[in-house]
This record gives sequence, C-alpha cells and structure tokens, in this order.
Amino acid sequence: MQTTAVPEALAAHAEQFQPRRYLTNNHLQTILGNFLPRADHLPPAEDELVEVSPATNGQIASQVLCQCHWQPEAVRASRPTAIIVHGLEGSSRSQYVIGNANKLWRAGANIVRMNMRNCGGTEALTPTLYHSGLSSDVFAVMRFFVERFGLQSVSLIGYSMGGNLVLKLAGDLGPEAPPELRSVIGVSPVVDLGPSADALHRIENRIYEQKFLRALLRRFRRKTTLFPRAYDPNRATGIHSLRQFDNRITALYSGFRNADDYYTRAAAARVIDRITVPTLILHATDDPFIRIIPETRAKIASNPNITLIEPEHGGHCAFLAQPDPANNYDGYWAEHTLLRFLLANA
Repeated sequence: MQTTAVPEALAAHAEQFQPRRYLTNNHLQTILGNFLPRADHLPPAEDELVEVSPATNGQIASQVLCQCHWQPEAVRASRPTAIIVHGLEGSSRSQYVIGNANKLWRAGANIVRMNMRNCGGTEALTPTLYHSGLSSDVFAVMRFFVERFGLQSVSLIGYSMGGNLVLKLAGDLGPEAPPELRSVIGVSPVVDLGPSADALHRIENRIYEQKFLRALLRRFRRKTTLFPRAYDPNRATGIHSLRQFDNRITALYSGFRNADDYYTRAAAARVIDRITVPTLILHATDDPFIRIIPETRAKIASNPNITLIEPEHGGHCAFLAQPDPANNYDGYWAEHTLLRFLLANA
C-alpha cells in the first residue's frame, strides 16, 4: 500500500543524515562504503539461470545468474520481492548487495541478487557484452520470477549502473508498468551517462576510472578467448579512458554508432519523466563522479512519482552514518532508507 506521508518522512530522515565521524571526505566515504564488509546471515542461495535474450544467428542464448533467497512457499507470493542490481564491474556478491539483502531478508522479503550479463563469473553464458542500456534484462528477470511464483509485489533496487538500469526500465514501461511492480529505487544512479563518464576522467577521479578500466579490459579479453570469432582483441589496445572504451568497444559490439550515441540512448535521463511507479533516488551532492544535469533535474522535479533525496555528503554508493549499536543501527543509511521506502510501497 502506498502512504502519502512517505516522501515527507524520508525527507526528514535525509536532513538528519550525518557522515560517520572523520568521514566527511567524499573519497573516503566512497572507498570505505563500497568495501567495508557487511554482516552476512543469509540462508544459502538458490542459483537460477534466467534467459534474457534468445539465441540468434547461430549464437547461444544470453543468460544471467540470479542468486535467490525465498521466504517459505506458503507466504512467498504475498511477501515483497526485491531484485537487487549491482553497479559497473560489481556482482551479486558486492558488499552493498549483501548489506541490502540481509536487511530485506530480515524484514520478510524475498531476495533476488541479479548479476548483469558476464558478471559474477558468467562470461560464458552470453555471447554479448553488457552495457547500461540493457534494462530489458531486468524486466526479463522480473517476469520470470513473477510467472514462476505468482509474486504480487516486486521492487527493483539498483546501485550506480544498476540504478540507471532500473530507472530506465521504469521509464521504458511508463504507464504500461505491470501492477506487481510496486517501487523502483536508484542509489547513486548514473542517469546521465555522458557527463558522468567525463567526470570519471578528471584527475581527482582517475583512481576510480583506472579500476573500472582494468576490470573492463580484463573482462573483454576473457570474452575474446571465449568467443574468438565475435571479438577483436586488438580493439583493447591503447584505451586510457572509459569514454574510449565505450567508443571503441561498447558501441561497436552493442549496436551504437559511438560513445555519444550509447550515452544518449542508454541513459535513464531520456525516459525518467515517464516513470509512473513510486520511485526513490538517493544521490549525494559530493558524489565524486555522478553528474545529474539541469535538464534531468527538471524532469525529476516535475515527476510526482519520484522522490529525490540528496544529502550534502555520502560519496558514491556509500552514505556511511554513525553506527548506533544500542538501537541496532549499523550506519548504512542508504540501506535503511530504501528499506523503509520499499516496505511503505509493497
């Protein structure tokens, strides 16, 4: 059930956010927030391969690996289901995925930790690369589990690149969104791909760009060995920025003219004004490299279905607040905030 007071309550919570002691620096927030280990008390996962694209031109079908945690069968369909999508070069084992999954599981939700194509060691399961425009993969996963279990309440949670995917899907669906899709949540979502890619290339952010690039190039070389007829390993030579990678590799092998065409067509910003389901966006104004341009902000502000919470601090996908063990609060502010939003709209 939706509650009209939710946006106000969440706004009040956002105003109370204070960075963890000694962690006002956005880079410290970002690094620690993404790598501090979360407590993991999830039951063993049930692995499920979901076909997201059929076989074509003699190539195998594309599948993604989902790691699932289901509530008892008698209540499964009626419980909220959270599909959690990681960020660029992350996986279902990323710490923020584990943190959210544990909180949602304790709250009685079903959990689907979705790996994007090629992620989580699944390069052999698809002949394609993965990119920020594959929102249809998230929809295929949602439909698969809704049809299998009769799920009545599904929420999509995406971090960074995953945030762009779930927001883009909600915009793609527009007023045709199925009734079981109850909410969409993006944490530090890359809604404006081009400006954010360029911000990654700034000198103060090169440590992040180089980390992403090394992982992307390593994955691409792995794909060239698995599918040697599909990929030219020489295209990985001399790439020094994410924009170069997207221009020379992502665009070529994913059906875009160039990086700019990819950034435009794959960005959630293009369709964010069409979102009709309750949506929460968490974005820190000191995020080192995520940029939301004025035109996109105007679309968000004019859409009554979107709640944007934008604390001054928080870094990228971090939002580390001061823990309060006496009140069972671990300080992962974004995880608690999105949990409240999801349950209010389940």
